[in-house]
Amino acid sequence: MTFTRAELLTAVERSPRLVAVHDRAGWVALYTPEAQIEDPVGSRPHRGLDQIDRFYATFIAPRDITFHLRTDVVVDDTVIRDVGLEVRMGAGVTMHIPAVLRYDLAAAGGEVKIARLQAFWELPGMVGQFLRSGPRALPAGGALSVALLRNQGLGGAAGFLSGLVGAGTVGKRHVERFLGDAGAGDEVAVRRRLGRARVTVGESHPLSGAELLGMLTDVRCDKLIAAGPHVVAAIEAPNGDRGVLIFDLETRPLTITRLRVFAAPGLTGSDRG
Repeated sequence: MTFTRAELLTAVERSPRLVAVHDRAGWVALYTPEAQIEDPVGSRPHRGLDQIDRFYATFIAPRDITFHLRTDVVVDDTVIRDVGLEVRMGAGVTMHIPAVLRYDLAAAGGEVKIARLQAFWELPGMVGQFLRSGPRALPAGGALSVALLRNQGLGGAAGFLSGLVGAGTVGKRHVERFLGDAGAGDEVAVRRRLGRARVTVGESHPLSGAELLGMLTDVRCDKLIAAGPHVVAAIEAPNGDRGVLIFDLETRPLTITRLRVFAAPGLTGSDRG
């Protein structure tokens, strides 16, 4: 089934609205029965509505979360949201988290629902913010630990902490160098850095090296996020068109193995947005 851009954005926008009013049942009902959440990407996924309900109880219910939207990009049945998350953990402790959210949508019960949510943000960075809050963070940290163990168990807590490991700073620097070469129009360097990586608009529409270079020349990157084996870059063209690039990386040796492009049609030269 093919959805309109408006239908996809409406389905996605329900999530922050229900989070804001702490509607647990309504929020869980946004997902398909077999849906999965990776939040943050790199941590162990939550699969099925029971695990998603426990995810809500652990990470959303005790907090006030505000979504500051920078841009939405739609490709096929995927919505990419470039956002800043403002998470009030407790008295005097508020986290400000740069994030990119990927929503894959599907038909279920005659409605548009979320089949997968991938939340790209940096768990090490959030931990650092938390620790810099000093003694004020102790009650919130204790509450999170209790909720993790109560709702997720030891295995779930370990699965969450696995989000601390990933491409990290080294991966971000690698992508920064790639974007610098692409922005300068250096075709030889771009081809060398990509190697045999598969490059697509969205999941499945092939993008040639020449098309990619044409899209990225003179483009500015204003957000880089390392999450699990991925680095995500938010980009802006001179004409104001915005997009998001999702890089898959291997670390030994450090290599880009996959690149997914989610961008405004003016950037990709397509009508898939």
